[in-house]
Amino acid sequence: MPWNATLQYLINQPVGVSLADGTGVSGILCSITHKEIYLMEYLYHTQFALRHYPLSQIQNVLPFPSCNNTGPLY
Repeated sequence: MPWNATLQYLINQPVGVSLADGTGVSGILCSITHKEIYLMEYLYHTQFALRHYPLSQIQNVLPFPSCNNTGPLY
């Protein structure tokens, strides 16, 4: 699958990533190379980490859906 071409529009956008082992991660898609994606993930407090995932271990990358802000939920 040509990940580079199909995911370029998601650069700098929040995404969810399904991995081949059945787990998932989410974050901001920072870049895509011919072998990996780079994802900025939130850790805790004020800490973030730029992590990379091999394209061979990725099943899918999906953009976050938009919020339907109809008012507070409380």
